[in-house]
Amino acid sequence: MKSFKIFLVEDDPFFGETLRYHLKLNPDFEVLLFKTGRECLDNLYQNPGIICLDFGLPDITGDVLLKKIQQINNKIPIIIISGQEEIEVAVDFLKSGAKDYIVKNTHTKELLWNSIIKIRENLSLIEEVEELKEKLEQKFSFENTILGQSDVIKVVFNKINKSLSTNINVSITGETGTGKEIVAKAIHYNSDRKNKPFVALNMAAIPKELVESEFFGHEKGAFTGADQRIIGKFEQADGGTIFLDEIAELDLHLQSKLLRVLQEREVTRLGGKEVIKFNARLIIATHKDLKEEVRKGTFREDLYYRITGLPIELPPLRERGYDVLLLAKHFCDLFTKENKLKSITISKEAKEKLLKYKFPGNIRELKSIMDLACVMSENNEISVDDLTFESINATDFFLSEEKTLKEFTTEIILYYLKKNNEDVLKTAKQLDIGKSTIYNLIQSSQTKKIM
Repeated sequence: MKSFKIFLVEDDPFFGETLRYHLKLNPDFEVLLFKTGRECLDNLYQNPGIICLDFGLPDITGDVLLKKIQQINNKIPIIIISGQEEIEVAVDFLKSGAKDYIVKNTHTKELLWNSIIKIRENLSLIEEVEELKEKLEQKFSFENTILGQSDVIKVVFNKINKSLSTNINVSITGETGTGKEIVAKAIHYNSDRKNKPFVALNMAAIPKELVESEFFGHEKGAFTGADQRIIGKFEQADGGTIFLDEIAELDLHLQSKLLRVLQEREVTRLGGKEVIKFNARLIIATHKDLKEEVRKGTFREDLYYRITGLPIELPPLRERGYDVLLLAKHFCDLFTKENKLKSITISKEAKEKLLKYKFPGNIRELKSIMDLACVMSENNEISVDDLTFESINATDFFLSEEKTLKEFTTEIILYYLKKNNEDVLKTAKQLDIGKSTIYNLIQSSQTKKIM
C-alpha cells in the first residue's frame, strides 16, 4: 500500500510532536508538521491525503484557513482539532465541510487515529469505485470492444450511437461469432443504465423446462426441488438491461408468456401471487432470420414486432476487409500481454493469408487462430505456417465465394487430383466423371499458364 500523506497544522510544539509521533507509528503514514496556516497553504502542492487543522493558529483562524484550503482543493478531507468544546462551533465546522471535529484532551491521539483510519478507508473505496468506472468505460468503449475501420462496421457504430439516446428495444442479428453479446454490452455500458445490472440469458443453453423459472423466478416449494426462492432474470435486470441471446430458440408456448411480460412490464414468480413490476431495457440477438421463422410458424409474429425495435445487423468477418488485420493484431497483443510474452508481429505473407481466408467462424474463429499462432510462432513473428485454418462448416466456407458452376467444378476436381497425387483414374472414379473431363481440364489449365 502506498504511503498516506498527512498535514498536521499545530502551533503548540509539544502537542504537535506528540500527535506526529503517535501517527507515525503507522508505517504507511507520512506526517508533515506545520506551525502556521501559511506554511500549510504554501505546501498544498504536495497534495496531502488529509489535513489535521488546529482551530487556534497564530496567523489564521481555523475557519478562515478551512475556506482557503477548500478554495484551492476542495477534495482534501479536513479534521479540526480544537480546545473549544462548544457544540455550536463543532456543528458550524462540520456544516462548512470539515470531516470531523476533535476536542483536545487526553483521548485526542486515539480519536484522531481512528478518524484518519476511517476517512482513509472511505477514500480508498471512492478511488476503487472511480478506477472500476474508468476501467468499465474503457472496456466497453466502442474503440476497445468493436475494432474496425471498414464501411460496414461504421454502419454498426452509427446504429449503436442511435440506440443510446432512448430505451428502444434493440435486435442484433449476425452469424455465429460476429460479436452480438459484445455489441449488447457496449450499448448497455454506454447508456444511462450503465450503473444498473446487465443480465444475459442464452435461450439455446437452457433446457426448455427451466426457461420459465429462469425468466420469472420461483417461490420455495413451487415444484419438486424448489427448496428456496429464486429471483428471475427480468426481476434481476430491473433498472438495467436484459439480453436474450438466440431468441429464436424460445419455445412457442413461452413466446406467448414473454409477450405478455413485455407488454405489461410485470412478472409473477412461479408458485407465487405477488405481481412484480420491472423496468428493464430489452436487447435480443439471433443468428437466424426471424422473418423467415415467422413465415415458418416457429416464431410469433406479434412477438417479432414487439421485440424488433432498432435492428443492428453485424457483418460477417469476410466482408470487413482489412479489419481482419486490425483484429488479428489486437488478439496477438492481448495474448502476449495475458501470458507475459514479448510483442509478436505478423509477417507480410501471414497477413496475405489472413485476408484470403473467409472465416466461417468469424471473430471467434480468428481469435482462436491467432492464439494458436502466437504459441507456434518463433522469433516473435507469426509466419504463414503458424496459421492453421480448420473450418468446421466446410460447406458454408466453400460456398461463401460467388463463383460459376464451372469454377466450382474445376476447384473440386483440382482438389481431389492433388489429394490423390495427380492420379487421374482414381479421381475420375471417386467423382464419378469421365477421364476425358479431367484430361481436358488439365490441358486447359496448362494452356492458360502458357498464355
